[in-house]
Amino acid sequence: MQDPVSYLRSTFKNKDRPKAIKAGLIFILSGPSGSGKTTLAKRILRHPQLKGKLIKSVSYTTRPKRPGERQGRDYVFISEGEFQSLLKAKKILECTRYLGYHYGTSRDFFNKALSKGLHIILCIDIKGASYIKRAFPESSITIFVKPPSLRTAKQRILARCAKTKPGEVNRRIQLASRELNYINHYDYCVVNDNLNKTIKEIVNIIKQIL
Repeated sequence: MQDPVSYLRSTFKNKDRPKAIKAGLIFILSGPSGSGKTTLAKRILRHPQLKGKLIKSVSYTTRPKRPGERQGRDYVFISEGEFQSLLKAKKILECTRYLGYHYGTSRDFFNKALSKGLHIILCIDIKGASYIKRAFPESSITIFVKPPSLRTAKQRILARCAKTKPGEVNRRIQLASRELNYINHYDYCVVNDNLNKTIKEIVNIIKQIL
């Protein structure tokens, strides 16, 4: 089987970007921890020009809930045992392990949404994006969200979760540094140096495709 990064390298090209079709489309936001992709997705879903046109894919995760997060809105928080049961039943489309916790995308959610012609937006890592692209090669649009700098990413990580341990922050920054090497494999890249400007850029990308 071709590894995820090699597959990503061969498929994430502008010439392969899907055109507007009647079936549902998948808009994937990828980026390192601290890039702001989750905040962007929330704001894009509420944007006046796109409101009601996109639905969010809510991932499963085994990590603990952070302050302010809600079950079913931010993630579906489940135990490791529950996650493994879903995986065994093939109810998870793709999954990854990040800093000791599992994250996964619901296969049933995707199949039902796309069959109804609904357009999905989701935040996912590079490995997950490559698997989604493999499963839905003609329906996926990939957008890499880049932080202005690793220093900014670190500040955002610390601000988002004050209880994050220094060791975990350092591991996230190291991973972010490696993930930045794959920007050119995506259909689009936006630098999130100004939230409102970045939202406008992504909204324009989505509008020109829908």
